[in-house]
Formats: sequence, C-alpha cells, structure tokens
Amino acid sequence: MERWNPGGMTRTHPGIPEFRHSRTRAKGVGVIMEHIHTAAQNHYRHQPKTWARACVALCLLLAPIQAVRAETGNEGLIASPEPDWPQWRGPRRDGISNEKGLLQSWPQEGPALLWKAEDLGKGWSSPIIVGPRIYITGDVGDDLVIYALDRTGAIQWQVKNGRSWRNPYPGARAACVYSEGRVYNLNAHGRLVCLDAATGRELWDTNILERFKGRNITWAISECLLIDGPRLIVTPGGTEAQMAALDKRTGQTLWTTPRLGNDNTTYSAPILFQYAGRRVIVNCSSAHGFGVDADTGELLWTVPAKNPHGANVAAPVYGAGRVLFMTPHAELGRAYRLEANERGMTAELAWKSHIDAVTGTGLLLDGIVYAAGYRDRKWWFGIDWQTGETRSELKDLTTGAALYADGRLYILDEAGTAALVKPGPDRMEIVSQFRLTPQRVRDAWAHPVLLDGRLYLRYHDTLWCYDVKDRR
Repeated sequence: MERWNPGGMTRTHPGIPEFRHSRTRAKGVGVIMEHIHTAAQNHYRHQPKTWARACVALCLLLAPIQAVRAETGNEGLIASPEPDWPQWRGPRRDGISNEKGLLQSWPQEGPALLWKAEDLGKGWSSPIIVGPRIYITGDVGDDLVIYALDRTGAIQWQVKNGRSWRNPYPGARAACVYSEGRVYNLNAHGRLVCLDAATGRELWDTNILERFKGRNITWAISECLLIDGPRLIVTPGGTEAQMAALDKRTGQTLWTTPRLGNDNTTYSAPILFQYAGRRVIVNCSSAHGFGVDADTGELLWTVPAKNPHGANVAAPVYGAGRVLFMTPHAELGRAYRLEANERGMTAELAWKSHIDAVTGTGLLLDGIVYAAGYRDRKWWFGIDWQTGETRSELKDLTTGAALYADGRLYILDEAGTAALVKPGPDRMEIVSQFRLTPQRVRDAWAHPVLLDGRLYLRYHDTLWCYDVKDRR
C-alpha cells in the first residue's frame, strides 16, 4: 500500500479517488476528508465497492469547499494567538504595533520614566509581555537566568536555564516565547527549556544541538523560538535536522527538515506566514535562506546567503509574496519573489540592495522596508519594497533596531540613543531623541517593545519602562 501524502495526489487503491488536500491543514472540512480517506484505507478490502462509491461522492462534495477555503484564506504573516507581546518583535514578528493614542513627540529629556529594573544580568534579549508578567533573560555569573517581573518591574520569580555564555560577546541572546501558560527559552549552548509561566517550574528540557547532532557557532546560538499551534520550531542545523518541530507540551519531535549540505545553524530567527494557500516558515542557515512547509517540514526552496563567518543574523522580512534576506560581508540585501506551482514553490531573485542589517533586522511598512546598515554605511535606510531602490537615508542614528506604532518609528541605536522618527515614502525625520545610557556605547542591541502605552528599552542589566501614552 502506498502511504497517503496529505500534501499531494496519491492513489492508495484503484477504487479510492485521488484528491488534493490543502496544505493549510484547515480544520473541519480537511479533517473530515482525512478521516474519510483513512477509513477507506482500513476497510477497502472488506467492502471495496461500497467504500469506493462513498469516497467518490463525499470527496466530490467536500473538495470544492476545501478549495475555496485554501484560495480565500488570509495571506501574510501569521500572528500569535496569544495577547500582548508574546514573542520577539511582537505578535507577527514584524516589529509593528497596532496601538494608537501615543505621544507624537517627547520632551527633550525623553518620555516620563515609570520605573527601571536593575541587576538583570548581561545580555541583549528583549522582554516579552503577557498578562501581568514580563519575561526577560540575563547572564549572571555562570548561569543564564530567566526572570518574571510584574508590570512594576518587581521580580516575581527567577530560574536558571543552563550555563551563561562566557566567550566573545558574553551575554544572554534569545528572547523567550509564550504560549498557553508556558514560557520557552533557548540558551546560548542549545539548552531549550519549557517553564510554567506562573511559577517558573521547569516542565521539560532538551539540548537541540546534542539531540539533532549540531554544533555551536562562533558567537553562540541565538535563535528566538517560534510557536506554531502545537509545534515549537527550532533550527539546530545538525546532521539530523536543519529545522525541527517539537511538540510544545512534551518536547517530542513532530517533523524534521534534512540538513542543507554542510550548513550549520546561524543567529537568525524564523518567521511564519501564509502564501498561496500554504503556511510557510522561513529562516536562515549558515549559508542559505530557506522555506519549509509549516505542517510537514518539507523543504520548499533555498537561496544563497553565504558569508565568511556563517553569520546570518537579521531575521527574514516578508511581504506581498516576497522575502528579504540581509547577509553582511557578501550577499547583502536580496529580495526573492515566491511562486507557487504544481511542483511546489520557488524563490526567484527580485532585486538586490546594499543593505546588510545585522542585529536590527528590517521593518516593512507601507511599501518601504526600514533597516540600518552594518559594515560600511552604518545608518538608516528606507528601501522600496518593489524595486530595492533607496528612497531615504537617516545618518543621525547608527545601526540599531526599530518598532513602529501610531505613525512613528521607535529606534534604539547601538550607541544608546533612543529616537522617535517620523517615516515617509521619501524621508525619515527625527522628531525626538534622548540618551538611554549616560555614556556612548557600541552594543545597545536589544529590540524595543511597546505595549499599553509603555515603551520598554533594555541595555544589559537594566530594563527601563517609559510612559509614551498621549494623556491630553
């Protein structure tokens, strides 16, 4: 018997019809069709004619409905179902907040400081926020520590997640991710932990480098984990898996994607979106950008993203059927046009750009992607999403990370300047700015977070919370 592949056309018996099941694995109709086909496989030998006729009738009845679901499903980045700011860069991992009623400019000294939490350890991980708690990590001595704070900055609990990173650029790397009452974090050595969000109690752990036969990289694994429904997505870059989906409740392996040649893992974080009726996860390895089917782990396409250091740091950017990868020192910025066909999906080069963002990645807004250069031109650019042409430049801020809310970009550059910037199709204008750190630094790399009119900025062991709500 040939095994049924829900993503394609497979004839398992001469009396059972072929049909295509949408890659979206939509609940309802899709599940019914799966049950019908499974039942047909189990009972065909006993009642071949009856089952064949029943399957033909039901599949013909339900297939059009399923096709409509696939064709009319919402395309674009897929948001976390959790409230607030449950993962790195927000609900859709795009750095965009839907909040309104925010200050359009700040006083000279900056917005009002509500509180700051200190002694959180060294690191660049951004906070995530769900309900009454803020979750953030820091390296303290020999340990990576995960903290849960309340909305006033007071510590509610703290637990260790293995060893700290003591080699070049010491400090905590990856942000936590929240899902259904649990918090997950990956440390610099590949230790993945699942915690009870309310208490910090450890529920399970695994080391993804050991488990999937990968090896650590020069500046340590830094992946901000992705939750997709029941799955926890990791990119170990080992001989047993380039990417893997784990059961978020138990840690068991659900699917794996074969290794890409001799590629290792790298420093970037995956994104999740729907395109052409398929749910796609995109990330980088040490030498490629790649897309996989979110439901099966099937490799859909790869593109070159190689540099001398195997360091792809910026997360991919997605919009309107295109994916942008930014690779310093070599490929730089390359946008690829996705095309779905009967054989699967391809990625064709759409345009090239000089942009080579690293820690800050890119933010796509109204047809312009905003990102800061890294190696030669360490300032901000607005780049046309259709053509790759530079539309604007802002040289008063150095490379950094940004979020967008209510008509403004909130930028924290690596020198420790926090700025409120008005974006436009052909210019970026600094409206307000202040120094987060008293001295000029070179490693303010944590991404800003904005929730409920509060702006959260982190520099190593301190987290600041500012009031940016317009209260007039």
